[in-house]
Amino acid sequence: MKTLFIGLMAIGFLSLYSCQQEKDPKALMENPEKRTAIYNAIVENDDYTNEFMESMHGNKHTMEMMRGNEKMMGAMMNGQGMQMMMKDSMMMHSMMDGMMKDGKMMGKMMKMMHEKGMMSKDCMESCKNTMGEKGMDMQGMNMDSSIKEDHTDHH
Repeated sequence: MKTLFIGLMAIGFLSLYSCQQEKDPKALMENPEKRTAIYNAIVENDDYTNEFMESMHGNKHTMEMMRGNEKMMGAMMNGQGMQMMMKDSMMMHSMMDGMMKDGKMMGKMMKMMHEKGMMSKDCMESCKNTMGEKGMDMQGMNMDSSIKEDHTDHH
């Protein structure tokens, strides 16, 4: 009877221990199904998404990855990313501060704005020249620099 009791207790403890949820985030993310469930929970909830975006903007490595990703920048220009960022002043200022320090990213953004009709070619060229004079590397622009006139008349 005593052996049976000890055996049942051992089985009970083992079954309770096996029901314990994982607490290590890295272990959760290793499982593709759990990882997808976590991603879906974040993107389907506005509060979680905003928290996640703020966390991303606070991480230097993530910001560098976003700056180098034209697809990401294009998605922000086309989708809800810009509207969401404009509503969150802290996020907007963080993004703008990062962009102002990154000439390559500014160049790509200005080029996209020009291609989408949001910025005239002469305005873009003038901004490019001004930024170049201030020592910013304007890689990624690849624009014809034949237009050098001042563009203050259309602002």
